[in-house]
Amino acid sequence: MSQRPFKILGVQQIAIGGPSKEKLKTFWVDMLGLEVTGNFVSERENVDEDICAMGKGPFKVEVDLMQPLDPEKKPAVHATPLNHIGLWVDDLPVAVEWLTAQGVRFAPGGIRRGAAGYDITFLHPKGNEEFPIGGEGVLVELVQAPPEVVEAFARLAG
Repeated sequence: MSQRPFKILGVQQIAIGGPSKEKLKTFWVDMLGLEVTGNFVSERENVDEDICAMGKGPFKVEVDLMQPLDPEKKPAVHATPLNHIGLWVDDLPVAVEWLTAQGVRFAPGGIRRGAAGYDITFLHPKGNEEFPIGGEGVLVELVQAPPEVVEAFARLAG
């Protein structure tokens, strides 16, 4: 295996799905004190999500509370309570190219703008014959870290 030409910097987000955002908000916002910082609705992705946050600056972690626009349609954002985990990456295009060459399977959609405004792509939870490496049951979102996040993690690394 060739040397990895990118770095995973940290957790960017955790996405949690359920039939009702209101119940999710009762727990995450009312009980745990997370702040709702935005909302994202996409018919294509069948999602209505509230974007919450904990932490500050480059160490802020997003917690997305998601419900489906139509519970009968796919993607079924509510079918798995822990829908996906998002990871900051320092160079998303390089990561995608290298991971693909190593046999990692990506979900359809390619690199695109995500709900929080960063470029994103998803690694498929399951491998297949062509791309045998998947997330072993976990949908993983790679998120292009903005320069200030890359710099903050570089300072920590020393």
